[in-house]
Amino acid sequence: MDLEAVCKRSALHAKPQGLILQYGTAGFRTNAQHLDHIMFRMGLLAVLRSKQTRSTIGVMVTASHNPEEDNGVKLVDPLGEMLAPSWEEHATCLASAEEQDVRQVLAAIVEKEAVDLTQTAFVVIARDTRPSSEKLSQSVIDGVTVLGGQFHDYGLLTTPQLHYMVYCRNSGGRYGQATVEGYCQKLSKAFVDLTNQVSCSGDVKRSVKVDCANGIGALKLREMEHYFSRGLSVLLFNDGTQGRLNHLCGADFVKSQQKPPQGIEMKSGERCCSFDGDADRIVYYYCDADGHFHLIDGDKIATLISSFLKELLLEIGESVNLGVVQTAYANGSSTRYLEEVMKVPVYCTKTGVKHLHHKAQEFDIGVYFEANGHGTALFSEAVEVKIKRLAQELDDGKGKAARTLASIIDLFNQAAGDAISDMLVIEAILALKGLTVQQWDAIYVDLPNRQLKVKVADRRVISTTDAERQAVTPPGLQEAINDLVKKYTLARAFVRPSGTEDIVRVYAEANSQVSWHQSIEFESRRKTGEEKTLFVFGSHCGFPLWDL
Repeated sequence: MDLEAVCKRSALHAKPQGLILQYGTAGFRTNAQHLDHIMFRMGLLAVLRSKQTRSTIGVMVTASHNPEEDNGVKLVDPLGEMLAPSWEEHATCLASAEEQDVRQVLAAIVEKEAVDLTQTAFVVIARDTRPSSEKLSQSVIDGVTVLGGQFHDYGLLTTPQLHYMVYCRNSGGRYGQATVEGYCQKLSKAFVDLTNQVSCSGDVKRSVKVDCANGIGALKLREMEHYFSRGLSVLLFNDGTQGRLNHLCGADFVKSQQKPPQGIEMKSGERCCSFDGDADRIVYYYCDADGHFHLIDGDKIATLISSFLKELLLEIGESVNLGVVQTAYANGSSTRYLEEVMKVPVYCTKTGVKHLHHKAQEFDIGVYFEANGHGTALFSEAVEVKIKRLAQELDDGKGKAARTLASIIDLFNQAAGDAISDMLVIEAILALKGLTVQQWDAIYVDLPNRQLKVKVADRRVISTTDAERQAVTPPGLQEAINDLVKKYTLARAFVRPSGTEDIVRVYAEANSQVSWHQSIEFESRRKTGEEKTLFVFGSHCGFPLWDL
C-alpha cells in the first residue's frame, strides 16, 4: 500500500476543515458540495474491504429520497447486503480524519481487520441521476485506483440493481448474471411465467401508473418494460423529463404527506404506485369513487406477499419456517391480521433496513418491509432448491403451486428492497388472486395513527429497549406513556431518538380518529445536581403522549 501516493491524491480531494459526518444505515448523505473527499475515501475503504473479504464490493452514489442538491454514498457487502457494522465505524473514522491523519487511519484499519494487502481488490460502482453524481463517482474511482484496486463502472443504476450485481458476482453466477440485461431477463421471465397463468378471457390488459420521483427508476423501468409488456402496461409519470428529483413526488412524499404526487392524474379505482429517487422503496395508492385518497404502504405490501406465500405453501403441503419482520412503526392492525388471521409469526426489530434484513435471514422464508415501502423477501438456499425440485417433479395442483412459488422466488431481488421487483411481485399476486386494489386495501383496516418529530437539545437523554418500543430513560417516561395508552382501545405509543440528529420521533395509534390538535410544552430545566428534560409532544384526541 503506497501511502505516500494515497496522501498526494487525497490532497486533491481535500476535506473541509472540521466537517464531521457519520456513516449510518443510508451511508453518508449531505449537500453534494461537501462530499468529494468522502467519495475518494470510500473508494479507498472499498478496496480494503474487498481485500479483506476476498470479494467484490459495491459503491453506490445516491441520496435516495433526499432533495436533488444532496448526494450520498454507501458500500455494498459481498452478498448484496449493507456494510458490516464494524466497517461502518471505519467509514466514519476515515471520513472524519483530517488530511494529515488519513495515512494513520488507513494503517489502523488494515491492522485491526487483518487485511492482506497482497490480495486483489475489485469494486463495482454505480450512480443515480443527480447532476452531481457523475463527478462524485469519479472521485470514488480515484480512491479505488490509487490503492491498486480494479473496478467496473456500471454508470446509471438503481440502488437495488447495484446490490443485485454485487450478489451475482460473488455467487459465481448462481444468483444470476451481473448485467442490466441479466437483471431484466431474470425478473421479466418470472413475471411473464406467473401472469401467463391468468385467464385472459377478454379482460383488458392490466395497467399501473408509476410515479418515478423524477429519478433513476423511470430510466430503468423504461429499459425493462418491453420484456414484460404483454402482461402489464406501465404508465410512467414524473419520469425526469421535467421536474426536480423527489420534489412533490416519490414514495417518501406520498407516504409522509398522505396524498398523491404532483404530475399524475388519478381516476377512481386506478392502481398507482410511487418509487423513491433511487427506486428501493414503493408505496401503492388509489382514489375511491368519492375522491378520497387511500395509501397502501409497506405494511399492506408485506401482508399481501406473506399471505400469498403461506397459501402456496399450504397447497404444496410443505411446512417451512415463514416469518414476517416489522419495525415499531408497523400498524397494529397489520400485525394482528398476520398473527391472528393468517397465523404467520411476526417479529419486530429496531428501525433500519439492515436490522430487518438480518432478522429475515433467520427464517426459511423471511418477508420484511418497513412502513415506508422498503422491503423484500428472502428464501434460504435449502428452501429454494427444494421448491424448484418439486416444481419439476410434481404434475398435479401441488406442482402448479410449486412452479408458482419458484417463479415468485426468482421475481424477488433478495439482495435488497427493490421497487421494480416489488411492483412486479405485487402485480403478479393481484392478477393471480383476481384482486382489485380496493379489495387488497380492504384486507384489514389500519388503526388511525400519527407520527411527530420533536426537536430537542440532546437526543441521548432518551434511550430505548425492546426494538425501540420501550423507553428506558428518562425515568418515568415509559410509565407515563403506559398510563395513557391503557385508557384507549387498541392504543400504542412510543418515543425514540433519531440516529443522526437531535430530534425525538413520536408514534401513536388507537382505535379512534387521531388528531394532533394541540401540543403540550415542557421546558428543559437545570437544577443543582439535577437535570430534567421534558419535550413537546402532541395529543391524540385527548390522548397526550406526555401528561405530567
